[in-house]
Amino acid sequence: MVTVDVHEITQESVSDIYYFDTGMYDTPEYGAVYIIDAPEPTVVDTGMGPDVEKTLAALGEVGIDHDDVANIVPTHVHLDHAGGAGYLADACENATVHCPAVGAHHLADPERLWEGTRRAVGDQFQYYREPKPIPESRIEELHDGDELDIGDRTLHVHDAPGHAPHQCLFYSPDDDAVFTADAAGLYVRQTGEIRPTSPPSNFDFEQCLADIDTIRDIDPAVLLYPHFGPADTGEKLDTYERVLTEWVERVEQARTEHETDAAVVEAVATRVEGTEPWPDEKVYNEAAMNVRGVLGYLDAREE
Repeated sequence: MVTVDVHEITQESVSDIYYFDTGMYDTPEYGAVYIIDAPEPTVVDTGMGPDVEKTLAALGEVGIDHDDVANIVPTHVHLDHAGGAGYLADACENATVHCPAVGAHHLADPERLWEGTRRAVGDQFQYYREPKPIPESRIEELHDGDELDIGDRTLHVHDAPGHAPHQCLFYSPDDDAVFTADAAGLYVRQTGEIRPTSPPSNFDFEQCLADIDTIRDIDPAVLLYPHFGPADTGEKLDTYERVLTEWVERVEQARTEHETDAAVVEAVATRVEGTEPWPDEKVYNEAAMNVRGVLGYLDAREE
């Protein structure tokens, strides 16, 4: 039987929202799934296909029957956020899958998404499970400005396409909290670091900066990171703007020093320092993927 440690978010403004560590990529404190215990129970992000049994166990820990889950809400369709959506929808037969409109077709027909993931994530592909298609009748497309009423609160939808064209933020005014997707970077809870995320193939640096401004304009007290966990907003958005800018500049400079993109990836990724509790292999693979994403952005900028 699968067991998980489910944590209730303790920030004063937040109520009845829980999260757990999926153990994604065999890495602790990297991937989180959120459960909102509302009159219409809601799961925000699903992790990857292999994480679904943990999500179902976590729902049980919170006291939510699978048949009572009303909403499954991936923030975007990258498979570390939506790879479990089809399997979770199968288990939660009454749930509607609410997905940013740009990516909704990938949930109904995930073949191209699966192949794109294979190319994008490199050696990390071993951790993935092929996504399960979701019937179109169970998918509700979301657009910028939409509001999702879940009974005792409303989630406000904000497009944030810098990390990926199909990414949205979800703001809960009642909790004064934003489900950040990957628009606020990766939060390393043990150290308090903010790390960059710039994956292939649609990373757009300028739009990422605009997405940070979107969160600034919302001005939430709490950021709910899928990577990883809840955090007071504080100076984190300013930190991420600086970190991401320095990261792009670092890759751009390396490209002037090396003859091939493969050499750039190796040179930059091997110099990225590790961080607890992530293993060195995950730190390297994450960095290598993010370098490839910046290189693709630089190519697109020159076209």
